[in-house]
Amino acid sequence: MKKSELKAFKEKLLALRARLLGDVHYLAESAMNRHGEAPGGTTMPIHMADLGTENYEQEFAFSLLETEEATLEAIERALEKIEEGTYGVCDECGAKIPKGRLKVLPFASLCVKCAE
Repeated sequence: MKKSELKAFKEKLLALRARLLGDVHYLAESAMNRHGEAPGGTTMPIHMADLGTENYEQEFAFSLLETEEATLEAIERALEKIEEGTYGVCDECGAKIPKGRLKVLPFASLCVKCAE
């Protein structure tokens, strides 16, 4: 892969990482933040339905957080592979990952065949 192409992929990965870091920070705060304070300062919801909604929203935020963190790890690995000179090579079979796939998913570590 040409240096100019690697530079473009690196810039794309860095921008994606920066955006996701902001998302992760926001999701972590959302998941840990308690909503619906009842009178008197208690965080216990007044109604059972409120409690169910609050629990669902917190679990959903944790699920999103987990997915975002996995994506961040994949981005970090892709950046390492750029530095190592192995970016665009499938981790499974060693074949080249098509540039079209990398344009859509710049942190892809597997070729299409191995990803299936």
